[in-house]
Amino acid sequence: MKARATIHRDFALAQIDDRLYSAFIEHMGRAIYSGIYEPGHPTANPQGFRQDVLELVRNLNIPVIRYPGGNFVSAYKWEDGIGPKEDRPVRLDLAWRSKETNQVGINEFAQWAKDADIEMMLAVNLGTRGIEEARNFVEYCNHTSGTYWSDLRRSHGVDEPYGVKMWCLGNEMDGPWQIGHMEAKEYGRLADETSKAVKAFGGGIETVVCGSSNDGMPTYPDWERQVLEECYENVDYISLHKYFGNSSHDSLNYFAKIDETGRYIQAIGGVIDFVKAKKRAKNDVFICFDEWNVWYHKREQDAKNWRSWDWPEAPELLEEDYNLEDALLVGGLLNEFIRRSDRVKIACIAQLVNVIAPIRAEKGGAAWATSIYYPYQFASLYGRGTALNVAVNGPRYDADAAHDVNYLDVAAVLSPDGTSITIFAINRSLDETMELDIALQGFEGLKLVEHKVMGGTSAEARVANTSAAPDRIKPRKGEKLAVGDDGIKGELPAFSYNMIRLSVR
Repeated sequence: MKARATIHRDFALAQIDDRLYSAFIEHMGRAIYSGIYEPGHPTANPQGFRQDVLELVRNLNIPVIRYPGGNFVSAYKWEDGIGPKEDRPVRLDLAWRSKETNQVGINEFAQWAKDADIEMMLAVNLGTRGIEEARNFVEYCNHTSGTYWSDLRRSHGVDEPYGVKMWCLGNEMDGPWQIGHMEAKEYGRLADETSKAVKAFGGGIETVVCGSSNDGMPTYPDWERQVLEECYENVDYISLHKYFGNSSHDSLNYFAKIDETGRYIQAIGGVIDFVKAKKRAKNDVFICFDEWNVWYHKREQDAKNWRSWDWPEAPELLEEDYNLEDALLVGGLLNEFIRRSDRVKIACIAQLVNVIAPIRAEKGGAAWATSIYYPYQFASLYGRGTALNVAVNGPRYDADAAHDVNYLDVAAVLSPDGTSITIFAINRSLDETMELDIALQGFEGLKLVEHKVMGGTSAEARVANTSAAPDRIKPRKGEKLAVGDDGIKGELPAFSYNMIRLSVR
């Protein structure tokens, strides 16, 4: 199998927003409790946060994290998580049928985010609450002093405001499963008024309005049109969500869902343009793809469990065992976000620890990276700068999810200082090595800095990293690429993800 790609330094797609490599964590399962927070763990700091998990998080260089939900937020009272811990109420979380102890609230989470060097993106409850509670939450977090809510924060030991700039206006309000589900126009009006109230605090606040929960919803894409017609001038982003699975074990169709995701983004981009033109608006609205990941290995069984169990505290839930195939899918989705970075400015892998996550942690035990950790890490570290157009000429295939799909999935990013280019390349073929020829035009002094590869054969596709074998799937040094004055030539193993970094003058 042969494939050729051409990249020119001057053919830029967009400047990539660093927030494209953000994450999401929810009060769900063991994401918070025994995930990032476990007092008594051998690595826990005095505040109860696991330092082994924190180290893995830091190594991802995550710019922003969305919190506290998710479905959880639609019945959440943020006030339950402030003040002395011994006085905090235990609540029943209706979203995941479990007990919430509120031992981690906004102040504890803000400290963790600061330790991780991550900026917070907070979600307000527009399911069972509304404008007043959102306004109070922003005042508690962002106002300096001299008011009820800001002085209450100070009485809790936090003198300086958090200055949170990104606020999500509810979660998946199009979903009938959501507590407080609304019709599009009803939600759009509430989001409009809430956004205006939130932005009245100043400080460059940006708001994210709920788009479709996925592109299979019966209301998609008219939901986006109706919502944006109500609030376009007062919001900055519209959210998209999508989860991926391969229950049929058809790997090529699984990988074609990357192209399907591109169509999803393109369609919503068209809706945004339509509403902007219809309203004669001056502002732009971009996409915040704030929930995406692989979720199917344990989905069916977990759904049976959480709908029947008796309100456990921090139960095991959605703890996916990710394999090599999933790593390639995640790498391809990140490539698609890079290719669509003119539209997608924020994207949050869902979630970060234990729950459908790149990081797993045993209660009282070890923490380790899953297979999807590595493509996410490479994109976050080296996918910042300018997205370059990549013209691909090579073999293609048809699948149920998409037709005319390239076996070569590739994205390229020029670093902010222009001294390096990183190419993320996936050979989707299950069993054929790919002879690759990448022409790099407009560059001088090309030198290979690093080539990391994951994969090789489909036989490796369905094993996973575990606490006992944490390095079963891990990047290794690539050895079959050569760099010349005009580009790259060599081989990509079958069924592989590749990160290729080059220095340039």
